[in-house]
Amino acid sequence: MAETDKLAVLIDADNAQAAIAAELLAEVARYGTATVKRAYGDWTTPNLGGWKETLLNLAIQPIQQFRYTVGKNATDSALIIDAMDLLHSGSVDGFCLVSSDSDFTRLATRIREAGLAVYGFGEQKTPRPFVAACDKFIYTEILRPAAKGSPPADATPQAEPLQPALLQAVTSAARDDGWASLSGVGSLLVKANPSFDPRNYGFQKLGELVRAQPYLEVKAIAGSSGEHLYVRPRAQAKARGRGSAAKGK
Repeated sequence: MAETDKLAVLIDADNAQAAIAAELLAEVARYGTATVKRAYGDWTTPNLGGWKETLLNLAIQPIQQFRYTVGKNATDSALIIDAMDLLHSGSVDGFCLVSSDSDFTRLATRIREAGLAVYGFGEQKTPRPFVAACDKFIYTEILRPAAKGSPPADATPQAEPLQPALLQAVTSAARDDGWASLSGVGSLLVKANPSFDPRNYGFQKLGELVRAQPYLEVKAIAGSSGEHLYVRPRAQAKARGRGSAAKGK
């Protein structure tokens, strides 16, 4: 998506942490402009007290939803209704759903069926169906200031094993000469697993991650718009080298 795309940031305050709200909005800015920022919850309860100053400082609109029945989460329904209203209004280009609750799986699917992008934000405990229903899912552990530059210490990424996923993406994106553009590899990785993010493995950029893998070879080619990275399996590079040597005999 473009930086000018308008995004609706809808936060399930019962299942999100106020402590990383600033970092979360900074992450949202990578995908577009947050023109709608709303947080849903029963603000009369003490457990949401930590959100109040955050809402004010970040201009997030609190949406009050009373709990009419004990054990029932009315917050989910209010968020879903607002999301559908925004979807049909045509006023936004995409949604950022902030929750670790699988109840929003169908909402994410419905928004994508309408052709809009969905970015999910939640903790590592987020059920897999909700993660898979989003175009991209960002684990909020990697947004914590203390976690920048290193993998989250309190959780293991739910992403599939790194080496098979990378090799599959490189193979699928490869040209006839065996080299695959890094941008193409990154796109395939996220399509196959919405939660894929280099920061889950301690790297800020995909280029840094692939350079650190001993089974991959990386080359940089200068272009009019800057440096472009290409990658291929090292085993393939060795095989091509042996083939060239044999032809020369």
